[in-house]
Amino acid sequence: MAHQQPEQYVSDFDTVEAAVEDPERIVLEMDGVTKDYGQEVAVEDLSLSVKDGELLTLLGPSGCGKTTTLRLLAGLERPTDGSISIAGETVTGEGGDAFRQPDQRDVGIVFQDYALFPHLSVAENVAFGLTDHDEAGTEQRVDELLDLVDLTDHHDKMPSNLSGGQQQRVALARSLAPEPDVLLLDEPFSNLDVRLRVEMREEVRKILKRAGVTAISVTHDQEEALSISDRVAIMNDGTVEQVGDPATVFQNPESRFVASFLGQASFLSGRVTEDGVETALGTFPLERLNGSVEAYDGATVGVLVRPDDLRATPTNESTADGYVVHRQYNGPSFVYRVELHSGDVVHCMHNHVETFDAGEPVEVDLVADHQLAWYPAE
Repeated sequence: MAHQQPEQYVSDFDTVEAAVEDPERIVLEMDGVTKDYGQEVAVEDLSLSVKDGELLTLLGPSGCGKTTTLRLLAGLERPTDGSISIAGETVTGEGGDAFRQPDQRDVGIVFQDYALFPHLSVAENVAFGLTDHDEAGTEQRVDELLDLVDLTDHHDKMPSNLSGGQQQRVALARSLAPEPDVLLLDEPFSNLDVRLRVEMREEVRKILKRAGVTAISVTHDQEEALSISDRVAIMNDGTVEQVGDPATVFQNPESRFVASFLGQASFLSGRVTEDGVETALGTFPLERLNGSVEAYDGATVGVLVRPDDLRATPTNESTADGYVVHRQYNGPSFVYRVELHSGDVVHCMHNHVETFDAGEPVEVDLVADHQLAWYPAE
């Protein structure tokens, strides 16, 4: 018997497909964009394109240039060089020429603090940007948006009477009201507690997909970026290190920085030979590694392993690969930090009932059933 999708899922999927006009159309494009402040370069030669209906997240550590990039797109900053186009129209020409102010760009913004008007009701906040509608059209659009964000029953409430998640949905509805070509989200979940943050990022993704809007989000939260995005752009020192769908970026990071930034990464030192890669945990066949390694014959490489790739087993000192030096309790699991005799430090994830003591000798086995990424030694 064929598996039947839940009715709500089918409905949401159909709505999303109808909302996106052309999934191959480029709605936003940045070409060679640079922004410097005297001697300090915040963004350097950045080129990105975003398709119709796509949710792209700029992810990176503090100071990497992601917020500056968002401000450049919004028109809150003027680039030193490069061009930006939105919906086929140039909003910043080469070298910062033909610069359009924020109110001349068809861009919506959701700020970290939501920036709702405290003296206006929910409906009045949503209607604030609808300057091209008559009264009847404004009421209809507001009702549509409140239904979209599931706040129909809060039409006349004031922002102070809403929860953080509800305020965020009002801010989202207000930004969507004028039907912008691009929606920008600046750390949209940073002001929410952990439980609500998880709930709201699922809700916001669903709303954006139903609306069919093209969106760019900024965050330093890896889990958030991987869970809501169609594609993720990893930024470092003002440049983009890698762009791709979340699974590809996580499983096949193109640089050691991306590997280190996403998840809990460890690197096994290995020497490439004709037979494989010799490591402290044994020799891995070359086919276990992602990409061509043969050209590095005789060289030292770093093999990426994550906690769920390895398993530790208590043993005696004569057969041990190393010792447990730390354990981290995460509720459902323990992550053990193991220092190998080679000097490498790796992490092993275990069920919460498997308890090892610090200083305990352990064998470490590779249990991953996927190819492993690797990088030339630093």
